[in-house]
Amino acid sequence: MTTSGTPERGRGTAIGEGVTWAARWSLRLVLVAAGATLIWLLVGALWSIVLPVVLAVILATVLWPPTGWLRRHRFPPALAAATVLLAGMVVLAGLVTLITTSVSGSIPQIATSATSGIQAIQEWLSGPPLNLARSQLDEALQSATAQLQQSVSTITTSVLTGVGSVASGVVTALLTLVLAFLFVKDGPRFLPWVLAVAGDGAGGHIAEVMRRVWKTVGEFIRVQALVALVDAVLIGLGLVFLGVPLAIPLAVLTFLGGFIPIVGALVAGALSVLVALVSNGFTTAMVVLVIIVVVQQLEGNVLQPLLQGRSLRLHAAVVLLAVTAGSTLYGIAGAFLSVPVVAAAAVVVRYLGERIDARASGGTAPHVDPPLETVQVVDSMPGAPTPDATVPDPDIPNPDADGAGQDLGPRADGATASAPDPLEPDIPEMRDVRREAPRGQG
Repeated sequence: MTTSGTPERGRGTAIGEGVTWAARWSLRLVLVAAGATLIWLLVGALWSIVLPVVLAVILATVLWPPTGWLRRHRFPPALAAATVLLAGMVVLAGLVTLITTSVSGSIPQIATSATSGIQAIQEWLSGPPLNLARSQLDEALQSATAQLQQSVSTITTSVLTGVGSVASGVVTALLTLVLAFLFVKDGPRFLPWVLAVAGDGAGGHIAEVMRRVWKTVGEFIRVQALVALVDAVLIGLGLVFLGVPLAIPLAVLTFLGGFIPIVGALVAGALSVLVALVSNGFTTAMVVLVIIVVVQQLEGNVLQPLLQGRSLRLHAAVVLLAVTAGSTLYGIAGAFLSVPVVAAAAVVVRYLGERIDARASGGTAPHVDPPLETVQVVDSMPGAPTPDATVPDPDIPNPDADGAGQDLGPRADGATASAPDPLEPDIPEMRDVRREAPRGQG
């Protein structure tokens, strides 16, 4: 017995409790890992469906701001979505035409520069300090040519496979465009539908998480587009000033590479330096390298902190690992989608952390469905208030008013209404879109 009168716990009891605790958490971790593996396998099996859906959601985050502007100016939903989508397709077609025209016009110049570069390398290898014999260089060149000829069948097979991949890509692109149109046109109906199906409890949490994910992904795409545009303009101007061929296509490639953080900028910059080296020489290539490094430093230390702030809140190591894993597993599509997917997952984890902190701080109020018959929608996502939106009924109690947790009096169906649970998510962005609550339920 201890001096306080409480019996001492044996060492074996303490060890047993620790082992029991470890066993419980190990089982939970195993179940979580099994569930994650099942989801992973399911995504892999349905990748041809998952990919266009994810791409369509990301595209919808880009198309929604102009679509919302048109809808606020009395455009019908379908017409607004179609107008913005067609305008985006026209811009994309213009970029593709610009790249094709520039590349086709510069191919002879690049071929001539490449030939001159090969000759210069041969002369350098045959001179001091290496002093390789000309015959050895010719034999090496002939061996490389023979190896290339032996690989014709492999190259042909790869081309045919590539044609099949292009056809699959066309189908994916068309499906993405159709889904993006539907998401933008009918998006305002989605959160009210979630609340109607899942209820104000679970539905409120789901809607809040979806709102945050939508906002985070949308901000990421728009900020990356603006930063990539600045990079492309500055680097493109430098290439034009130095007289580097393919300056415009390289600038467009820099813009597209900006949507793959870190890795995209490195690849586009390396290609620009390589083209400058082959066509203009070593000095110009070094100047291009300096320009790219300066622009990248401006982006990383000024533009992104200023424009994006802490909205994404992902460490550079996490971004790099996400891009590497995505590109390894799913190629270019995985590299492009990796950061938005990780950012969305981080939003979910942060929301769960907020809920845990709220309950750990002593919030134990019972859940009471809020006596609302309206659903609110954010300006930054589908469902923003429109000029013809329904005004909430003034007779319905306002949960934002003082007196949370108090009896708000009888509802229309005779039940007693109470203020919303303080642990339930506050969704101030889902405003002014009416959803009729089921009558006759307490």
